[in-house]
Amino acid sequence: MNAFEHMGLTSALVAKLAENGMTEPTRIQSRAIPPALEGRDVMGLAQTGTGKTAAFGLPLAMSLAGQRGKPRPGTAKALVLAPTRELARQICDSIRPLVAGSPIRIGLVVGGASIKAQSQTLSRGIDLLVATPGRLLDLMDRGAVRLSETRFLVLDEADQMLDLGFIHALRKISARLPAERQTMLFSATMPKQMNELAQSFLTNPVRIEVSPPGTAVEKISQSVHFVQKADKTARLIELLGNHGSERAIVFGRTKHGSERLSKTLDKAGFKVAAIHGNKSQGQRDRAIRAFRAGEVHVLVATDVAARGIDIPDVRHVYNFDLPNVAENYVHRIGRTARAGAEGAAVAFCAPEEIGELRAIQKAAGMSIPVASGQPWESLDTPAQRRRGGGGGAKSRPRRRNRNRAAA
Repeated sequence: MNAFEHMGLTSALVAKLAENGMTEPTRIQSRAIPPALEGRDVMGLAQTGTGKTAAFGLPLAMSLAGQRGKPRPGTAKALVLAPTRELARQICDSIRPLVAGSPIRIGLVVGGASIKAQSQTLSRGIDLLVATPGRLLDLMDRGAVRLSETRFLVLDEADQMLDLGFIHALRKISARLPAERQTMLFSATMPKQMNELAQSFLTNPVRIEVSPPGTAVEKISQSVHFVQKADKTARLIELLGNHGSERAIVFGRTKHGSERLSKTLDKAGFKVAAIHGNKSQGQRDRAIRAFRAGEVHVLVATDVAARGIDIPDVRHVYNFDLPNVAENYVHRIGRTARAGAEGAAVAFCAPEEIGELRAIQKAAGMSIPVASGQPWESLDTPAQRRRGGGGGAKSRPRRRNRNRAAA
C-alpha cells in the first residue's frame, strides 16, 4: 500500500496515478487531500509547481465517481475556475487521465474559442466544468449553464484572478452557486484582498501552507544580470547559446516587445515561438504543443502564460523584463524545476527596473545573487549607471565611447 492509498483514495485511482508516474504525493497533496475527501473546505497556499492540480483533482474525481446519475442538461456538478486559458486547459489535461474509462465528463469553457460550441457541450450537462470567469459569465448570461446544482467549487490561482480584475466576476458567480457546497481555494501568494475572497467563498476551511507565500522553489538557481536595456537582447542570445536545445521560457512585459524579441531570436537561429494576448487561442495552443514536443526550444511569453505552462523539462526561465507585480516573479520562475526537477532562473535588470528588483527581493525575502554587472544602487551618478551593469562583450564600452564622441 503506497501513500496515496493511505489517504483513502480507491485502488483504481491509485493505479491510474501509478500509470501516470505518480507514486508519492507532494506536500500540498498529502496535506490537502485527506480533509478534502472528508468534505471540508480547503485553503491551500503553495508555490507554483508543487502539485496543486492533483491536490484538488483527486478529491474531485473521488467525489464525482461516488455520485449517481448523469448531470442534468445545462448544469455542472463541479466547477474549477482558473485565471487564464492556458491554465484552464492545463487543468483539463491533468485531470482527464485520472478519470479515463469512467463516465465522468469534463468540459472546458474559455475565451478565444467558439461560444456556440461551448453552449452545445453544456446543453448535455457536465460532471466537471473547468472555466475562466469571463467566459463562464458570458455563458451564464446566455442561459447556457446553471450553477444551482454545482456542489463542488475550486478556485485555482486565486491571487492571479484578483490581479486580473476578476473579483466582481467571482462575486457574480458566487451568488449563483448553492450555499451548501464544498469549496477549495488554492493560491501561490496571499495578498490582502484574498482574505475577503476566502471569507465569502469558504466555510470554516482547513488552512494549509506548505511554503511561505511568495517564495520560490528551492531547486531553482536564481541570478540577476545588471545590464543596460539596449544590451539585453545580445546578453540573452549569448546565454541561450550556452545551453543548446534545453527548453527555455523568456518572459517579456508587453505583447509587442515579446513579438519583436521572438523574431530577433528566430533570426539569430533559435527555434522559437511566442504566446501573448495578440495571438489567437489556436496559435497559442500550437506554440505550446510545439514547445512541449521539443520542436521549439525557446518560448517567449508575457505573464498571460506564467501559470499555464506545466512542462517538466523546462530548465531555464529568463526574466527579460522584470514584472511590475513582484509576486509574478515567483509565478514566472515556477515554470522551471517542475515536479522536483532542478532549474535556473535568470533576471535582467536595467537601471529603470531597480525598483522592481527591490520589490521582488523584498517579497522573496532574499537577495538574488549577482551574475554580472554592478548593482545600480551602488553607482552614485547617472554617468556611472550608464557605464555600470556591463560585464558582457568588450566591444560594448567602445561602442558607448563612440556614441559619446558622436554626441
